[in-house]
Parts: sequence; structure tokens; C-alpha cells
Amino acid sequence: MTHMFTNDFVFNWGWILWLGFILLLFSSVGNWGYVYRVHRRFDGSSQKDASTILNERYARGDLTRVQYLEQKADITGA
Repeated sequence: MTHMFTNDFVFNWGWILWLGFILLLFSSVGNWGYVYRVHRRFDGSSQKDASTILNERYARGDLTRVQYLEQKADITGA
């Protein structure tokens, strides 16, 4: 019975602890990467240019046709 509690028993099963540590490390890095990608995709800040915003405002009815054409001319520089 005393053979079970010798140092050989502890060191022979120590690889399970290392395997658990490595798995924990990989899962932490993977979780960080996933969260990083999701926040970059859905962070709410859109990269719209001025003409897209102007077209959306005109489509919503925020601008009249005259205002739309004036601002579009200002944007395009024509």
C-alpha cells in the first residue's frame, strides 16, 4: 500500500496537470481571439462615406430633393 503514495506515483501522473494547463492556455487564447473578432465586426462604428449617409438621409425623407442635390454637389465638388 505504501508504494501508491511514493513520489513515483505523483510524478507519473503529473503530465495530466501539464495537459490541463496547456488546454487552458489554448482555450484562453482562442476565446480572446473570438471576442476580438466579434467586437471588431459588431462594435457599432460604421465606416460609411459621406455619399452613403446622404443617400440614407434622402431615403428616410430627412432632406428635400433640392437639399439633397445641393449637398451632393458639395460632396462631389461639382
